Amino acid sequence: MEILSCITSQAAAVGLPLYAVTVTALPRPNTPLLLMLHWHGYRREAGQAGRRPVPGSALQLNTPWLALGEIDAAMLDAAWQLGAWDLERRDRRACSWIGAPAREALECQQAFGENPFSPGDERHLLAEVPDRHDLMRLATVTGYVRWLFRPVRGGLWRDTAEDDTLGPDGGRMPPCPVAPQTDAGRPGLRRETRRVYRLGRVSRLVVVGA
Repeated sequence: MEILSCITSQAAAVGLPLYAVTVTALPRPNTPLLLMLHWHGYRREAGQAGRRPVPGSALQLNTPWLALGEIDAAMLDAAWQLGAWDLERRDRRACSWIGAPAREALECQQAFGENPFSPGDERHLLAEVPDRHDLMRLATVTGYVRWLFRPVRGGLWRDTAEDDTLGPDGGRMPPCPVAPQTDAGRPGLRRETRRVYRLGRVSRLVVVGA
């Protein structure tokens, strides 16, 4: 999968530090992946006072895949090489069933790049995802999976990272030594799981001043 190359090429084009990287997918083989890059930066808009956060970037990846573990492996590789402390995977249930909490519907919208607090306002996102709204509608019925990591190399966390595995540039050399876990099913109507792959390590004593 081209997840890592997409991240690095977008970062080079935008020229801002990354706050976080997320990928969202439906639990159905060969459906598109939604890659979102969350930037740290502000810009001034013409004719308006003050500055607004730089919009996130959203890309649709149409790479074929059969098992969610393949996406785990691609995200582990990207998170490892970009120096992330860990990679979080959340299997989220469908939110269209009677009695589903409103919070879950809101989080589903956010996972697919919607701004539920300002419907129709897409200034928060620069999207190249033609199937985004269709994917979101399917997610409310089938559930979805979302991966998240915070990069150090090229990211906001470069000056604060305490991690003995990082190189001088904040990244790591491949291959990633952490293997994806075997899929234990897929998101369903009533099922949610959270999995965290730990990548970083601190083996020295860190003394925090008073």
